[in-house]
Amino acid sequence: MWFTQVSLRNPVFATMVMLALMVLGLFSFQRLKVDQFPNIDFPVVVVTTEYPGASPEIVESEVTKKVEEAVNAIAGVNALTSRSYEGQSVVIIEFQLHIDGRKAADDVREKIAILRPTFRTDVKEPRVLRFDPSARSIWSVAVLPEAVNGKAPSAVELTTWAEQTLKKRMENVRGVGSVTLVGGTRRAVNIHLDPSAMEALGITADQIATAVRNDNQDLPVGTLKTTERDRVVQVLSRLQNPKDFEDIIVARRGGSPVRLSQVAKVSDGTQEVSSLALYNGQRTLLLQVQKAQDENTIAVTDGLKATIESLKAELPPGVRLEPIADGSRPIRVSVDNVRRTLIEGALLTVLIVFLFLNSWRSTVITGLTLPISVIGTFFFMNLFGFTINMITLMALTLSVGLLIDDAIVVRENIVRHVQMGKKPFDAAMDGTQEIGLAVLATTLSIVAVFLPIGFMGGIIGKFFHEFGITMVAAVLISMFVSFTLDPMLSSIWHDPEIEKHGRHAAPVTLYDKTIGRVTGWFDRLQDSMTETYQGALRWSLTHKLATLALALVVFVSSVFMVPLLGTEFVPKADFSETSLSFHTPVGSSLEATEAKTKQVEAILREFPEVKYTLSTINTGNAQGTMYASVYVRLVDRQDRSLNADTMAARLRDRLRTVPGINVTHAGLLDPVGGNKQVEFSLQGDDLAELERLTATVMERIRPIVGLVDLDASVKPNKPTVDVVMRREIASDAGLSAASVAGSLRTLVAGQTVGNWRAADGESYDVNVRLAPEQRARTSDLEQLPFVVGTAADGTARVVRLGQVAQVLESTGPNQINRRNLNREVAINANVFGRSAGDVSTEIRQVLDTIAMPPGYRYEFGGSTKNMQESFGYAVSALALAIIFIYMILASQFQSFLQPLALMTSLPLTLIGVVLALLMFGSTMSMFSVIGVVLLMGLVTKNAILLVDFAIRAREGFEGQPPLDRENALLLAAKVRLRPILMTTLAMVFGMVPLAFALTEGSEQRAPMGQAVIGGVITSSILTLVVVPVVYCYMDDLANWARRLMGRGVSGAETPAR
Repeated sequence: MWFTQVSLRNPVFATMVMLALMVLGLFSFQRLKVDQFPNIDFPVVVVTTEYPGASPEIVESEVTKKVEEAVNAIAGVNALTSRSYEGQSVVIIEFQLHIDGRKAADDVREKIAILRPTFRTDVKEPRVLRFDPSARSIWSVAVLPEAVNGKAPSAVELTTWAEQTLKKRMENVRGVGSVTLVGGTRRAVNIHLDPSAMEALGITADQIATAVRNDNQDLPVGTLKTTERDRVVQVLSRLQNPKDFEDIIVARRGGSPVRLSQVAKVSDGTQEVSSLALYNGQRTLLLQVQKAQDENTIAVTDGLKATIESLKAELPPGVRLEPIADGSRPIRVSVDNVRRTLIEGALLTVLIVFLFLNSWRSTVITGLTLPISVIGTFFFMNLFGFTINMITLMALTLSVGLLIDDAIVVRENIVRHVQMGKKPFDAAMDGTQEIGLAVLATTLSIVAVFLPIGFMGGIIGKFFHEFGITMVAAVLISMFVSFTLDPMLSSIWHDPEIEKHGRHAAPVTLYDKTIGRVTGWFDRLQDSMTETYQGALRWSLTHKLATLALALVVFVSSVFMVPLLGTEFVPKADFSETSLSFHTPVGSSLEATEAKTKQVEAILREFPEVKYTLSTINTGNAQGTMYASVYVRLVDRQDRSLNADTMAARLRDRLRTVPGINVTHAGLLDPVGGNKQVEFSLQGDDLAELERLTATVMERIRPIVGLVDLDASVKPNKPTVDVVMRREIASDAGLSAASVAGSLRTLVAGQTVGNWRAADGESYDVNVRLAPEQRARTSDLEQLPFVVGTAADGTARVVRLGQVAQVLESTGPNQINRRNLNREVAINANVFGRSAGDVSTEIRQVLDTIAMPPGYRYEFGGSTKNMQESFGYAVSALALAIIFIYMILASQFQSFLQPLALMTSLPLTLIGVVLALLMFGSTMSMFSVIGVVLLMGLVTKNAILLVDFAIRAREGFEGQPPLDRENALLLAAKVRLRPILMTTLAMVFGMVPLAFALTEGSEQRAPMGQAVIGGVITSSILTLVVVPVVYCYMDDLANWARRLMGRGVSGAETPAR
C-alpha cells in the first residue's frame, strides 16, 4: 500500500493527518442534532373543516367528498383517508416519501382555495396543516390553580390567562406546529333567547342576531379634509359593558321600542365546555404542543422549557405550571444509553486486545484506531446531514468490534515479523504489505454489505439509510488508520514485550506477578486452543464427507427453527410511559364520560408503579364526547419489577370490572407510526353492508390467541333528532326548509354575532342561542314559534315547528371513515404474549375464509404492511451483499471457484442467530434482520484470513519451501487462529452491552446485538472447520477442470489460482 510507505517515511505527517480527522470530527460533533430515529415521516397534509351542528353523513357529502375529489388529483398522493365526525371533517393526505412536504401543502392549499366558494355559508374556513392533529403531542403542560390567601383563580380566569399569554408565548417557539388548549372554560357574552316573549312580541331569532350585530361595532366612514388638516370620521357604537346589550332596540311594536332585555337574558358567562383534561382525577387546563414536520423534537422541547422557565416570574398569583408528557425524554434516554453502550463496548474490546497481545503498547497502538475512527465518522455524518439518533449510534456501537479488527490483524502480523528477527521498520513494512490484500478484501466485503442497506427502498430504506452510510464511513476510516498509523507507530515505538512471547520466564516485577500472571495464563490457553484446533482440522480433513454432512444438518435444522421465532416490525421500548384509551356507550355526554374517567384514574393510581395520570376527553385522536385517552407515567424502569407490557395486561384485567366502559387500547403503541400493532380495514360503499361484515369479522377473529384491545371504527348508531318538513303546510305558512333550518340553527346550535372588548383589552365572543334548559328535549323543539307575518290587527302570526314539520327520534352513524375514495371500517388491535407477525398471519387466514360481496375488500396497514414491505427490501439487500462479496473475493483470490469455499460460512451463521434469539426470547424484527445482514460481512473475514495464508504457504513465501495442501492449511490454522480469535472476541464483547439490554428502552435494540453474538460465535467455530474442507473440494474441482481443458497440472502449480 503506497500510503503505508508514505506514513512510515513521514511519521509527523501521518500523525497530523490523524489529528486533522479528530479535529474535523469533534467540530462536526458539536453541530449534529439529536433525535430518536432518522426523520422518516411521510409528508402528511391534513385538511380540517368545521361544519357546526352537522351530522357525520351531511359532513361526508357536503365537505369530505368534495375535499377528497379536489386533492386526489395532486401528483404523488400515496394514501387518502378521511374521517367525518359530528360537525367536523378531517381529510388526511399522505404523500410518497420523496415528495417535499412544504410543496405538497401548497398544492393542497391551492386546490382548497378553488373549492372554498362551493361550500355552504355555514361551513367554516378549511384549515390546511402540515401535521396530523390526531398525531401524538410532543409536549404538554397543565395549568393548575393554587389557593392564595384562601382564594384560588376561577376556571375562566385560568383559561383567559392561558389563552392570552401562555398559548401565544408557546406558539412563538421555533418549530411548534400548534398548541391546543384542552378543558378550557372560555369567557363569553351569552344572549339566551326567551321563545314565549319572542312569540308574544312577534320577533324572530334572525332579527335579534341582526340587531346585535349592527349595534355593536365601530365603523369608519371617511375623512374630513380642509387645507390645514385631515380628520378621520368614525361611528362609535361598540358596547362598553355586557349590561349595555340589554338596551339594544330589536324592533318597534305599536310605536314603542322592543329592547333585547324583553326577549332575552344577557349574561357575562362562559362558552359551553367541549373538551376536558383531568390530572390525577382533578379537572385541569392542558396545553398540548405538536411540532411542525421536519423539526427536531429536542430543539422544540428545549425551547418550550426555556419559555416556561422565563414565564415563571410573570405567573399570576394562584397559578402553577406542571409539565406532563415530554416527548424528548425517550429520545434523550435512548441516545444516552446507546452512547454508554458504545463506550462500554469499546472498553471491553480493548481489554480483549490487551489479553491477547499481552502488551500495553500494542494495545495502545491498536486501540487508537477506535477513537480516531468514531470521531472521524462524525465529520462524514455532518457532511451528509445526518443526526445523532438511535440508528446512527447503533451503527457506531456495532462498528466498535469491527473498527479494531483491521488494526488487530495488521499489528498481529507485524509482531509476527518482529519475532522472526526483523528490524521494526522492515517488520512494519513487510507485515503490512503481506496482509494488506486480505485486510482490504475483508473491509471491502463489509462495505459491500452496508452499502445496499444504505440504499434500500421504502420506509425501512429511509430508516436505515443513515445506518449503512455511517457504517461504511467508519469502516473505511478504520482501514485507513490501520494502514497508516499502526505501521508507523509499530516502526517507531518498539515493544520489548514482543520478544518474550512464547518464552515463559520467571516473574520478576510486580506487573509480572499480578497482571502478567493473567496474560501468561491466557497465552497458555491460546497455545492449547491452537493445538486442539489443529487436531480438529486434521480430523475433518481426513473425514471430509462427515464434516460436510454435519454442516448441512446444522444448516437445515436452523432453517426449520426459524418459524419458532415470531416476527414484528420494530420491538417496543419501555420508556416508563404507557397509555390507555376507552369509550363510554354511544351518545354519552361529556359529564358521563368524565365520571367514568375518574373511576379509571382511581384504579390506575392504586398501582404502586404509576407515578401520575393525565386524561383527555374529546380531543386529539379521541374525537367525540364518549372517547377518553389516559397518559400514564410510570416510575422509572429501575424502580419497578413489571415492564410496561405486563402492566398493560394487569390494567386490562383490572378495568374489566368497571361497568359501562370499553377499553380499546392499553399499553405501548407501535414505535414507528405510533398506532396499534395490528391494523386493517374493510372497504366498500354501503355502510350497512360494511357494518354486517365488520360484525362477522370481529366475531371470527376475537378468539385468536394473543389478540387484545380489539376495536373497530364503526360504533352502534348514536341517537339523533330528525326534523322532516310537511312541505304543503309549510308552503301555506310561507316557510321553506332553508328558512326553518336557518332559524333553528340560531336557536339550537347558536350563532356568534360579533365580539365584545373587555376592560383587559381582550375580545370575547357574543353568542345568541336558546338557554340550555330550553333545548334539552324534542318536545322543546316542537313548541318553538316561527313568525310568518302579521294579522289584520297588527299582531304577529305564529306557527309552531310541530305544525309544519315532524320531529322524530332516530339514530345515525357516529363517524364515517373513508380510504382512497371508498368508505371503510378501520379495525385495530394489540398483541400480548405473541408476536404481531404471527397474529397478523392468523387474521389474514381468517379473512380469506370470509366471503366478501363484490366491490368489498380488506387491506392491511400499519406495522404489518411496513413489515412485509421491509422484509422484502432486506432480502434484496442481502442478496446484493452476497453477490458483492463474491465479486470481491473472486478479485482477490483470482479464482471463480475459491470464493464459493469461503462463502460456505454464510449459511452457517443462521443457527447461531436463531439459537441466540430463542435464548433471549426475542423476535425476528427489523433490528435482528439488520444484525443478520451485518454478519454476512463479518463471517467471511475469518475465512479470508485462513485461506489467504494457506494459499501463500502453498506457493512458498519468505524463502520457505512450498507446502502441500494439507500442511499449508494446518500451518494457516496455527498462525491465523490468534487474529481470528481476537477479532471474533472483540466483536462479541463489543456487542455484549447491547445484547443484554439492561437500560431503559433498550428492548428495542437488543435483538441486533443478540443476533450478532450468536451468529459470530457459531459461524466462527463452524467456519474454521468447514471452510478448509470445502476449499479442498474446490481445489480438486479446479485441478480436474484444468486437466479436462488439456492443461496438465504440474507439481509447481499446486495452488488453485
